[in-house]
Order: sequence, then structure tokens, then C-alpha cells
Amino acid sequence: MLPGVVAGVAGYGNCLGLPNVGGEVVFDKTYAGNPLVNAMCVGSMRAEDLHLAHASGAGNKIILFGARTGLDGIGGVSVLASATFDGEESAGGRKKLPSVQVGDPFTEKVLIECCLELFAEKVVVGIQDLGGAGLSCATSELAAAGDGGMYVDLDRVPLRATGMTAAEILSSESQERMCAVVAPSDVDAFMEICRKWDVIATEIGEVTDGDNLVIGWQGETVVDVPPRTVAHQGPVYDRPYARPTKQDEVQASTPDSLPRPSTPDELRETVLKLVSSPDLASREWVTQQYDRYVRGNTVLAQPADSGMIRVDESTSRGVAVSTDCNSRYVYLDPYRGTQLALAEAYRNVAAGGAQPLAVTNCLNFGSPEDPGVMWQFERAVHGLADGCAELGVPVTGGNVSFYNQTGDTAILPTPVVGVLGVIDDVRRRIPTGIGDEPGESLLLLGDTRDEFGGSAWAHVVHGHLGGMPPEVDLERERLLAEILVAGSRDGMISAAHDLSDGGLVQAVVEMALIGQCGARLLLDPDATRSCSCSPSPRAARSWPCRAARNCGSPRCAARADCRGASAVSPTSSRASWRSRTSRRSVSTNSARRGRAPSRHCSPENAALTRETGRRSTASRPVRRVCVRIQETGSALAPSPG
Repeated sequence: MLPGVVAGVAGYGNCLGLPNVGGEVVFDKTYAGNPLVNAMCVGSMRAEDLHLAHASGAGNKIILFGARTGLDGIGGVSVLASATFDGEESAGGRKKLPSVQVGDPFTEKVLIECCLELFAEKVVVGIQDLGGAGLSCATSELAAAGDGGMYVDLDRVPLRATGMTAAEILSSESQERMCAVVAPSDVDAFMEICRKWDVIATEIGEVTDGDNLVIGWQGETVVDVPPRTVAHQGPVYDRPYARPTKQDEVQASTPDSLPRPSTPDELRETVLKLVSSPDLASREWVTQQYDRYVRGNTVLAQPADSGMIRVDESTSRGVAVSTDCNSRYVYLDPYRGTQLALAEAYRNVAAGGAQPLAVTNCLNFGSPEDPGVMWQFERAVHGLADGCAELGVPVTGGNVSFYNQTGDTAILPTPVVGVLGVIDDVRRRIPTGIGDEPGESLLLLGDTRDEFGGSAWAHVVHGHLGGMPPEVDLERERLLAEILVAGSRDGMISAAHDLSDGGLVQAVVEMALIGQCGARLLLDPDATRSCSCSPSPRAARSWPCRAARNCGSPRCAARADCRGASAVSPTSSRASWRSRTSRRSVSTNSARRGRAPSRHCSPENAALTRETGRRSTASRPVRRVCVRIQETGSALAPSPG
């Protein structure tokens, strides 16, 4: 199954000339009967070029253009969204197991270029793609968003199969098709552009001054309804939902009693087992099958935290995207787990130096007829809504996929969250790999707690799933993103990586492998308690500024030299982080202007800006490695935020 999915994504995307810049591969036995493939596609345009899906203006023509309509995908969405797979074809093979849509990426590419020229020539009033439910969905949504009715003649629809019924023509999900609303005066120009691109275009109806969507076939009226009743006023299900009785038992089964590595050999064995597990191992064998750099605008791609594309060559403006979900967290607590998925995607975008701005999603769940599944869904939706409100990012769209289960076995709840961010200059992006310069410092930002519920360690090493997922603090998450973006703008960060599955050790292993270098970590539990306003003697000797300053908050600094990198683990309150961000900016800007940073900087600021004994900070911008990880504690704890 997996090679076919990878080949399908690669074959279609590569042929379209779209760089595949990111993604995840996750394995779980619950997906065996219901493999999930969620795709996020991002485009760019000028706001003034926006075209909406509406059928306005009586007398305007409805033109269907693109591929012919066939039997492929008949009832795809309507069947797959309301039926489980139990291994029987009880409803008839065609309805129970619908044909798979036959995609043609070369036809799609030509259709895209044709659409862009149609937009440029301003010959389109409204436009809608034909996706789920095919022509029935496109016509009803166009008419519902317009100012009148619509008439469509199915006899005019170009077909590639004989004997198709009206229902089949309306519900076919053949790919590479669009439906446009065109003014009569622009029809000839529209058709000429389609001929130029060798795209089939057929006038199938027109906008009317009535109120209904009327569809005719072979001299009979087969549909005559107010379009909003089809597009927006469908049946509303009041599904019962209830917290599963086993949920308390699952959460009570904490991983606290699981044996933990206590010797260097045990720790080494645990680390190797984690990094080689299916969910944490390298994805290069997948990503190398994708074209990540086609068109030459790719700035960051797998295995970076987020994919980044330059969208404007003159200004170097770019966008960054990331999709994330840990379904084990969602299973343990749907509300918190969904917010953790949002937080991780948000953090991944910020780790590249971009400002997160928008959210989309694909919410994958089992059968909504199961009250327990509906409870998971209800909690996940509220978690995502509350999380986006707290982070101040809008949800611009999304999708819901139900009935992902085989018999009574539902998939783990998998609300995949995608976050898009914008970076004003891609030249200041932050990569993931370390090792550009010997002696770089790894800074651990954030809080570490003893939180192993749903962790990769519990899952991989012990096969355990229970307890509660890590706490999430979205206000602190937003503050962290501000620090990362500010550090990117000031040139203080040479690499960054978020902490998620596998914890600190997985993050550093990935950074070191990407950068092809080594690193040594210092986990000193006494360092966080060795000082409040003054540095430890060892740290004081390493700072090129005054050794003591009243910082006003508990903090620490621990340093360890090595061939590739060193580790510095500061802790602070939120207020201290805010003030520290400001001071960092000043120091870095001073270095960029050729002036040395102030010798009256605070110890924590010096720990961020000093070079490790190799050159003056006034000679060139200070560069440091910033890892989105925790302050102190276990190398295996996930602890986001």
C-alpha cells in the first residue's frame, strides 16, 4: 500500500511541476484497513486577481471545460463518507466499492495554465472546480452563491462513456474539470483561449432570473430545486455523543511505572531504538522520490521543520507551511491533543523564521454513529477553535472525513492541522541542520516536565498508550514563535528545530545528521538551581561581560564545549523572555552595523550573543544555534510549548 501512495503523490505532483516540500509518514495498526492520505496544496496570487465561485448575471453562460466526464469516481464522496469497510459488497460492488478517479496530471497542468490565462484576460465572472459530488455540487454551489437561478442541459456534457444516466453524469468525480460563468460578450474569447490550450470547453447552460436550479436531460426535467437547499441546507444530524466509558481507564494507565534507562548502555539502546522506529526514522527514501526543487523557488524542504517557497523574486517574500498531528495524544485527550497538533504546526513554521498566519485542517475520525467517536470529534473541534482563537490565527478552510474504520475498529482520531506562515525575506530563513561553524551553541528554549503519556518512548520501547498528553500553553507557544522570528530577523540563529516526537534526543540527532556533525549535550540538573541573579563560577568565566547582574528572575547557564556544538540551557519567566528578546535584537543589530555589543549586557544576553572564543562579535553578525526544546530534564520527554 505505502509504495503505491508514495508513487501516486510523486507521479502527479512531479508531473504538475509542483515542489513537494514537506509531509509526514505515520504508522499505526488502526490505519491498516483505512490508510489516510491528506494533501495540502498552497498557491499564491495578488488579492485583486481573486475569482470567486458564484453564478451572477441573468443570461451569463455556464461553460464546462477540461476533461470529459466518465464513470470513474461515481459516488466517491457520497459512498466513502457514509460507509465503513466490512469486507462485504452487500450494497452491490459499484456502490460499495466505487471506481477510483482516474487522474491525468498532464491534463491538469494544461487546465491550470488555461485558467490562469482566462483570469488574466478577465473573461470569467465566476468559477468552480469539480471535486466531490462532481457537477451536482459545482452547479448548486455556483447558483446558491449567485443572484438568480440556473439552467443546465446534461445532454451537452462531453462524455467519455456511453449509456451514462443523469445521476451518473451529475455525480461523476472525473478529475481535471472546471465550471465557469462567462458573460455572453466574452464567450468567443473564452473559447479561443481554451482552443489555444487544447482544452475541451462546452456551453452547458446559463444563469436565469428565476430562483431555482433546473437541470434537464433527454427532454425531461430531472432537477428543479432552490440551489441553497442543496448546497447549504442539507440534512442536519444531531448525533449523540458521550465520553467513552474506557476513557478514564486509558488516562489512568500512566507510563509512570514503565522502566526507564538507568545506565549509559540502556540509554544508548533506547536512543537507537527510538531513532530507528518507523515513525522517527529518516524519510529520505520517501522524499527522494519527490521533486522538491522544481521551478527553483524552494527555500526549505524535508527534512526541515517546514517547507518554504519564495513567491516573489523581486522582494524575496516567501511562505512556509507545515502539517502535523500526533494521533496518540488526541486519543488520550481529544481537546488537548488537537491543540498540540496546532501548536506543533505553528511552532514548525516559526522555527523556519516565518510568522504563522492561517490554519487549515483535515479531521479524520471513525464512524459518527458511534457516540464515543462523536465525542472525540466534538472535543477536537472545540480544541482547535479555542486554540486558534488564543493564537490569533484564522481557520481559512478544512475538511472532515468520517467512517474511517473497519468493522468496530476505528482509526486513532487524526485531526491533521496545517499552518501557513509568511516570511518577508526568505534569505533570512532558519535551516534545521547544525554544524556550519565549530563551537556553535545549542540553546534549550521552553519547559521540560515529566510527561510521557502518548510519547514515542512509551509507544516504541514499551508498546504503551495511556495517561495524559503533555500540557499545552498556547500563550507561551506564541511567545516562543515571536522569539524565533525576531532571532531570524536579527541574524542570531543559524539553525532551529522543534521538539515533538522523541523529545530532545530525537531533535538533536536529526539536527546533527542533517548537518553531518557531532554535538555534546550537558544535562545538569544542578545548573537550574545554581543561581538566581548571578552566574555560576564556571559560566562567569566564559562570559565576556560583567559576571553579575540582577536579572530579576530565576535563570541558569550551563555550557559544554565539543567538536561540533555546545549546549546552553537558560530558563526564565515569560516576562524575562520578552525583555531578553529586545536585548538580543539590540546586540545583534549593533554587530551588524560594525559596532561591538554593549559590555553592560546582562549575563543571559551575553550567553546568546558571544562567540565561543574564536572571533570578535564586531567583525560579523553573531550566529547561534537555537533549538526549540526544553530547559532541563529527561532527553526523552516531548513537552511542547
